[in-house]
Amino acid sequence: MDWKTLQGLLSGVNKYSTAFGRIWLSVVFVFRVLVYVVAAERVWGDEQKDFDCNHRQPGCTNVCYDHYFPISHIRLWALQLIFVTCPSLLVIMHVAYREDRERKNREKNGENCPKLYSNTGKKHGGLWWTYLLTLFFKLGIEIVFLYLLHRIWDSFDLPRLVKCDFHPCPNTVDCYIARPTEKKIFTYFMVGASALCIVLTVCEIFYLIFKRVVRSMQKLKKKKRSLTYSKASTCPCHSRLDHDGKLKISPVEALRASAPNLTLI
Repeated sequence: MDWKTLQGLLSGVNKYSTAFGRIWLSVVFVFRVLVYVVAAERVWGDEQKDFDCNHRQPGCTNVCYDHYFPISHIRLWALQLIFVTCPSLLVIMHVAYREDRERKNREKNGENCPKLYSNTGKKHGGLWWTYLLTLFFKLGIEIVFLYLLHRIWDSFDLPRLVKCDFHPCPNTVDCYIARPTEKKIFTYFMVGASALCIVLTVCEIFYLIFKRVVRSMQKLKKKKRSLTYSKASTCPCHSRLDHDGKLKISPVEALRASAPNLTLI
């Protein structure tokens, strides 16, 4: 698998990601993709060939291996990395769609026409929802794959010895997994990196929602202030208020107030 191509595609997501998103992408490529390519892939190697049973009955080893390893760790992690990184491409596609709309608008109405978007990469409107949905997709995929890994291999454990009594094995056969301790260490490391990505994704979801709520409250406050100001400006009594909020009284009105019986000519 060409991980460099995938990294090149996802590097553009950094421009539109939050701080949590940038950290998530760094964790994925440094602690997961790099470890997968450099070390984990070589540790597993040809697992079926290294799966040794103390019986030479034809087909017995294959049946036992298929029962205890319905899918290889290394292939499951490859699928997980592909599925968990692909939703980020939706953000790039949405930004490209906005840029294409902007280009068509300029071609139709001229270069000096009003822009459709102040910033095509800013997370407002539909792009905000697209970004949030990609986070939920990534979170769901991470949880599903962790559950599968835990379900297939109980508590992510790799025992040294497994017993098999499936047909065509003539009796209970002892089978040995190659390098179980080393594989167990890599399994725990990959599970820990996946758990860290889950935490970062949850933090980014809460950050986006919190930021959206704060922005909405600020807009609501500004709207209320403008509405209050517009009502005050139309009221006759408020039109006579000075900058300090005090009522402006003319000298004649002040004189009348001090001497109500005085007749002014």
